[in-house]
Amino acid sequence: MGFTIEQTCPQCGGPIEIDETDHLLRCPYCDVRNYLFAPTYFRYELPHKAPKKELIYAPYLRFRGSVYFCKDMDIGHRLVDITAMGSDFKGIPVSLGIRPQAMKMKFVTPETTGSFLRFTRKASDILANAGRLFSGSNNGDILHRAFIGETMSLIYLPLYIENNRLYDAVLNKPIANFSGGVENLEQAINRSSKWGLTFIPTLCPDCGWELEGDAGSVVLTCNNCDSAWEAVKGKFKKIDFNLVPGEDKETIYLPFWKTTVVTRGVDISSFADFIRLTNQPRVVGKDWEEKPMSFWSPAFKIRPKVFLRLSKQFTISQEHFETENLIPKKNLFPVTLPCTEAAQAMKMILAASAVFKKNIFPHLPHIRFDVKKATLVFLPFSDTGHEMKQQHIEISINKNTLDFGLKL
Repeated sequence: MGFTIEQTCPQCGGPIEIDETDHLLRCPYCDVRNYLFAPTYFRYELPHKAPKKELIYAPYLRFRGSVYFCKDMDIGHRLVDITAMGSDFKGIPVSLGIRPQAMKMKFVTPETTGSFLRFTRKASDILANAGRLFSGSNNGDILHRAFIGETMSLIYLPLYIENNRLYDAVLNKPIANFSGGVENLEQAINRSSKWGLTFIPTLCPDCGWELEGDAGSVVLTCNNCDSAWEAVKGKFKKIDFNLVPGEDKETIYLPFWKTTVVTRGVDISSFADFIRLTNQPRVVGKDWEEKPMSFWSPAFKIRPKVFLRLSKQFTISQEHFETENLIPKKNLFPVTLPCTEAAQAMKMILAASAVFKKNIFPHLPHIRFDVKKATLVFLPFSDTGHEMKQQHIEISINKNTLDFGLKL
């Protein structure tokens, strides 16, 4: 379950409400659009009822996404939604409960007054613990684990100290005894807490045209100069893309990441090597020996089981697609999964593609990929009513599953 954030328009100051997964900020008053960017985490504060108190903010790591794991000779996956305490400071609540979903939060900005407890726990450790919990690692060896499609942020709980007691500022209720004032928290407080947001105008850096995308898009496109852009270090960076032309004007284009790699740990130097190593029931084409190996995966969020199925099917069938360097002018499904997630998925795709698991699974801990190129490819689909059917290899995706993925 997601949550709602209140934000003011940087252009006119009008109030705006956005969802946790939104990146595009469109003001309903002045119609100006900006892309929200944060260098590490998006940071939010819960609303409090103690405006005259000296506030102390306690951090909690919010993770929402999918965990995949290879255990023994099986592949498993789970949808994970956790909020974990990010500080070792004694007395603060272990959990925030349902408050992030029930209350409207705001972004932490340099103007947010108060002290912030250090985020002392490693995000990787929190995720590893969650992965062990959800993959049931007590029974069987985990050969590989991956987190894909995650939304990760920090939520701050406001606290204050009064009469040697620590208070929850949201409820104005004491939660623990505390001897001493804020001055006794010096070692636990982060004094470099000038976090903020970067509002990037959604104008094409090449031609100045308005970039296109949905609220949750992580890649924006320009219909004027046929370019695609992602936010990196507070500004837009051009990315490589291709289009496989559709059959007619009603074609709907779904985005996929094509990640070309050099594989280490197993003998995969070409697409032909991949087909042989995974024991696909296919005759190896003559030109496949020279075709670099690429892994294909959806560039949009979707249920873990469907993500893995689509990644396997399109990786195995990649020779069917002839591309052009164009951006579809309409019917473009939003890109909600960045290319970094595609890189994390490659071991899982390789494992899922193996007909004989023993050829791949024992090598998983030692397999490494050197990414040579990541390309966004728009593939043509036809709307059949209940499903979206790929026009070349007739792979289908349930439309309800696509809609559900937009809420992940």
